[in-house]
Amino acid sequence: MRRFILVASLALSACATTPPVDPQDAFWANLSAHCGRAFPGTLTSDEAADADFKGRPLIMHVRSCTDSEIRIPFHVGPKQADGTWDRSRTWVITRTTIGLRLKHDHRHEDGSEDRLTQYGGDTASTGNSTTQAFPVDAESIALFRREGRDVSVTNVWEVEISDKGAANPSFAYVLRRTGENTRFFRVEFDLSTTVVAPPPWGG
Repeated sequence: MRRFILVASLALSACATTPPVDPQDAFWANLSAHCGRAFPGTLTSDEAADADFKGRPLIMHVRSCTDSEIRIPFHVGPKQADGTWDRSRTWVITRTTIGLRLKHDHRHEDGSEDRLTQYGGDTASTGNSTTQAFPVDAESIALFRREGRDVSVTNVWEVEISDKGAANPSFAYVLRRTGENTRFFRVEFDLSTTVVAPPPWGG
């Protein structure tokens, strides 16, 4: 009986000292698990401002991953007969000393930076293993105002990723905007199907 009590006590002690998994570490692991693969997607929001994305093939590519940075090119398929894809966008998620950061790297076809680039924000909370939110930061607000994009100064971006082993796994990129310039944009990608994706512009 004493032996049973001792073993049970040790087991309970071990459970009590196991540190909880940090939600952002779990999110990072979920995203990194898809590194090197590209996936097809679709527009799932339905606002007038989304017209340029409607009916066009979309691809997200978890192209490169380190312990501190994940780069995800976002390719928008052709809407004209020439078959040209828009490969100007890359979502860049990095670790900071206080959480996670999302930036948008916009490039021209020759690889040079667009005037409206490197905007985004930092997480304001730990989120969870499948969703992280990035409210717009001060640097981006200044950029938007300088470039005449005042409507974007209340932007909040979200990145969603299914937990490992989830049924019907998916990835989603979301833009929300509050106030008089309310906006909702969402694209979702099927992580159960892979496709081939070339490098992004400037990549």
